[in-house]
Amino acid sequence: MPSKIFSCANIGLSAQLIEVETDISYGLKSFDIVGLPDKAVEESKDRVRTALKSCGFKPPLAKPEKVLVNLAPADLKKEGALYDLPIALSYLLNSRQIQFKSDDKVFAGELSLDGRVRPIKGALLFSQKAEENGFLEIIVPKANAEEASLCLLKKSVQNFKIIGVENLSQTINYLIGKEEIAPCLPKLGESPRIDNNQISLAWIKGQDYAKRAITIAAAGAHNLLMLGPPGGGKSLLAKAMPSILPPINRQEMLELTKIYSVAGLLTREKPIIRNRPFRVAHHTASLASIIGGGNPIKPGEITLAHRGILFLDEFPEFKRDAIEALRQPLEDGNITIMRAGHQLNLPCNFSLIAASNPCPCGFLNDPVNNCSCSPSQIAKYRRKLSGPIIDRIDIFVDLPAVEFERLEHEEEDKTDDIRNKVINARKKQKQRLEKDKMLTNSEMQIPQIKKYCQVDSAAKNILKNFVDSGKLSARGYHRVLKVSRTIADLENSDNISLENMNEALAYRSRQKIDL
Repeated sequence: MPSKIFSCANIGLSAQLIEVETDISYGLKSFDIVGLPDKAVEESKDRVRTALKSCGFKPPLAKPEKVLVNLAPADLKKEGALYDLPIALSYLLNSRQIQFKSDDKVFAGELSLDGRVRPIKGALLFSQKAEENGFLEIIVPKANAEEASLCLLKKSVQNFKIIGVENLSQTINYLIGKEEIAPCLPKLGESPRIDNNQISLAWIKGQDYAKRAITIAAAGAHNLLMLGPPGGGKSLLAKAMPSILPPINRQEMLELTKIYSVAGLLTREKPIIRNRPFRVAHHTASLASIIGGGNPIKPGEITLAHRGILFLDEFPEFKRDAIEALRQPLEDGNITIMRAGHQLNLPCNFSLIAASNPCPCGFLNDPVNNCSCSPSQIAKYRRKLSGPIIDRIDIFVDLPAVEFERLEHEEEDKTDDIRNKVINARKKQKQRLEKDKMLTNSEMQIPQIKKYCQVDSAAKNILKNFVDSGKLSARGYHRVLKVSRTIADLENSDNISLENMNEALAYRSRQKIDL
């Protein structure tokens, strides 16, 4: 009778249970794995045989036998080496070399040739799936145990166990009762606010207007475009934004750890994502690397920047298709990647921070340096940023060159004060939008904007003039209201004032940056 071991498979940011069935019969020596395995799963046969031999067990094909391993459901493609451990245990169970209760456990792990259990991708998703389906424990590599234990955060009574194992021998000794392994419990501690290597706002001299803009962008998770000559501080301002972002909460920590686990970006030293991501994509990046895709499908930079910042320096230098592909993610906060046979929906609620020169050489309208670009080059450069993309930017900032006096001037470090204002503004947004299951003002849709972004008659008249004159689209109108709401939150005000509205409109002026 075939033996059965339970494992899991990654499907985007969700998991599905996999049944690993093994049947051994007398006949010519053969070892086959069926159930749509990829190359890594097919190579599992050699890893399992050598690992079992290294641990002192009789491996498959040591005598005349036909070994058949079925990974069910058979219509789901199985990828990766995480099935090594369940395949080895299923074989030992069916060959009666060991006996243990297998119907209440889930297994996942890659085997090395000497029997060590290597880390895998998606351990947190697997532990959540196993706990939701009534299993009593999951056995994963020890390097993944802390990550997998995050599924216990919201549980007051912890009947589910996460067991981290170092090698195959230890796993077998635990299953047959020869060795005790303490279950792994979540160890969160306090999330660090500032990295020692983090850039501070105090490093940036002058540019007070831009500092105010990135404060508003950080407070409401808004999209920001900075335009100015080379060396004006655009990149430095963007890299200083993490220093004023609030620490992530448990919900965001779970979301981010899932994403980075599936992408294979967690390490033994960093098994949990404790800080907001700051992702930087080079302008030569491909569409799939930014949006997500590939074979197998992997999260792109927009998903890796979820609940954090995606910085795109030299924004017009990116490929046109990569820029235009940002339209739907910026609007909806998620991306649907469709392939023949299946589709994946990935979260990408990020704040886009982009920087651009006014022209290819960077010195258009510069009072000192002469621009070397032809009119056709300038027109082509600006056409890379289409109207629909520009319309999805909340805040526009023009950065002039910094004068020598400002570079030498000693300025007071206000980073802590700004961060505290941002944290308080985020708290107000979370309380206000809790019933709508949103965290920041940038996530608000039209119903929430109508409810929480009421303005007086004077502000409405100003907005009416901007919309009727064509300076604001319908989308731009709603984005101005959201930015106004954030500015009011920074001032700890429940109402949006006329000054808040005027400031939001000032950041929206396209004529100022001539785009």
